[in-house]
Amino acid sequence: MTSNFTPNVWAWIASLPPFTQWRTNTMSLCICATPSSSSSSSQPQPSINLSVTKTTSIAQPPYVIFSVFANYSMPVSLWKSQPVHLKTKTQQTLDEQDIIHIFVNIVNSVLKYCPDKNSSFRFPGAQPRGNFSDVFNIAFLSLAFLLCIFEVPRDLRPGCLGSLGAQLTGSRCRDAAKSLVRMLGANLEDQWMQTMNLAVTNWIVELRSSSRSSGPPSPLFSYAVSASGLWKVQLYCPVIAMGMEEAAETPQDERLLFSLIYQQVECVIQLAYRTTRRDNWIDVEVKVDNVRCDVDSLVSETLMAERGYGSEEKHFPSRVMLQITPTQQSDVLSVSVGKSNDNPTHEFGIEKGFEGSFEPPNAFGLKASVTESLTLAMKPWKFEQSVHGNTATLNWFLHDGVNGREVYSSKPSKISLLQPKAWFRDRYSNAYRPFTKQGGVIFARDEYGDSVWWKVCGAALGQTMNWQIRGWIWLTYWPNKQRTFHNETRWLEFRECLQLPLTKFS
Repeated sequence: MTSNFTPNVWAWIASLPPFTQWRTNTMSLCICATPSSSSSSSQPQPSINLSVTKTTSIAQPPYVIFSVFANYSMPVSLWKSQPVHLKTKTQQTLDEQDIIHIFVNIVNSVLKYCPDKNSSFRFPGAQPRGNFSDVFNIAFLSLAFLLCIFEVPRDLRPGCLGSLGAQLTGSRCRDAAKSLVRMLGANLEDQWMQTMNLAVTNWIVELRSSSRSSGPPSPLFSYAVSASGLWKVQLYCPVIAMGMEEAAETPQDERLLFSLIYQQVECVIQLAYRTTRRDNWIDVEVKVDNVRCDVDSLVSETLMAERGYGSEEKHFPSRVMLQITPTQQSDVLSVSVGKSNDNPTHEFGIEKGFEGSFEPPNAFGLKASVTESLTLAMKPWKFEQSVHGNTATLNWFLHDGVNGREVYSSKPSKISLLQPKAWFRDRYSNAYRPFTKQGGVIFARDEYGDSVWWKVCGAALGQTMNWQIRGWIWLTYWPNKQRTFHNETRWLEFRECLQLPLTKFS
C-alpha cells in the first residue's frame, strides 16, 4: 500500500542502510522547509530535519538516537528521543521492536505538551497491526507540528506550519488518525486532542496578531464507530476555530478573551440501532442512547486563573442538531418519528415579605404585613423531531428561562446581562442550572427515548446500508460572573458515514 504521507518517515527509517554502510554517523531527512525565495542568495533555505545518529561503545552494544533540529548554519536542536539500544554489537538495522520503542517515545513526547504531564503511553500489543506505518507517520507529524508551534524560530514557522497542518487535517490522513486515537484509548485520546487543539489555538492567535487573513485548515477532528448495535461519533474542535453566528466585536478585556478562546468543544454522540425482519420489509430503529457535549479548558486551572477569569467564564452549549440519512434512498419505503419531548419542568418559588409594627403610647397598636409570591416554570431544553424526505432530524434547543427565547439565535439585553439573579449567571452552581457542574450537557435515552423508524424493502436483505450522520453544535457565551456586555454564539458542522448490515436481526 502506498503511503499518503510526505515525507514518509516510517519508510525512511525502514529503508536505512545497514549501519556498517553508513559513510558518517548521522543520516537525516528533511521534514519541511521554508518556501524558496526569489533572492539570488546561494545560502540554503532553513528547514526542519529528522536525523538518526549511531554511537558505538566498547563496553556495551551500540545505540541510536533520533532528533529533530532546525537546519540553520548553526543547527537548533528541537527534540531528542530516548536511546534505542541495539540487541547486539553486530545488529545492522532497526527491527520491529526498535521502531515500536521510537513510536512510544514520540507519543509520550506529544503528551508532555498537555497540561496533565503525568500521563504516559504504553504500546497496547506485542505486534503492530493493520496500518501501523501510517499511525507512526501521523504521530511523528503531530510531534513535528507541536515543535513548530512551541520550539521553532519564528522565521521558519509559517511555511512549515502550513505544510504540516495541511497534512494533519487532510482527508487522506483521517483513517490513520482514527487508528491512532483508538490505540491511545479514551483517556489519552482526550489529552492528545487537548494538546493538539492548544497548539492550533496558539497558531490562530499568532496569525490574527500578524493580521494574516488566511488561517489554518479546519482543525475539527471527528470519527465514527459502528459496533454491537451502537453508532458512536466523537468530535473535538478548538472554540477559536468555530464559525461565528453573527459578527461580534473582540472583547477588549484581555483576560476575558483568554478565557473564551483557550477552550475546546468535545462531543460524543451515541445512537442505538436495531433491525427487525418482517414478512415483506425490514424495520430499522434508531434512538438516542447518549449525547454529551462539553466545553473544556485547553490550559491548566492555574494558568486560566492567572491569565483569564477561571474555568467558569466560558461558552456553553445552546443547540445541538443531528440529521440521520440512509444513503440508499431507493431501498427506503417510509420513515416515522416519535413525538417531541420536553425536559422535565422545574418549578421554584420566590417569596418576599414585609412586617412592621407601630405602638405609640396611649394608642392602639398598628401592624402591617406585605407578602409576595412568584412561581416560575423553567423548561430550559426542548427536544424536537422532524422528517424531510428520508432524513430524520433531532433538535435540542436551549431557551432563556425568563422570556422563553431560543438562546442560540437571540441577543440578551444589556440590562439583563447585568442582573445578578439572571438565570444564565452562576450557571454552573445554580440548583436549577441547565448544565452539568462542569459546564456541559447530557441528553440520555431515558429522557429522549422516542425512536425513529425506517421501513426498508425486503430486497435489501443481506446487504450493508450506508448511513450519514450530519450534525451542528452551537456554543453561546453570556457573562457568568463577570460584569461585561460581551456575548456571542459560535457553531461547527460535522458529518460521518456509518454502516448497518441487514443480516442480523433482533
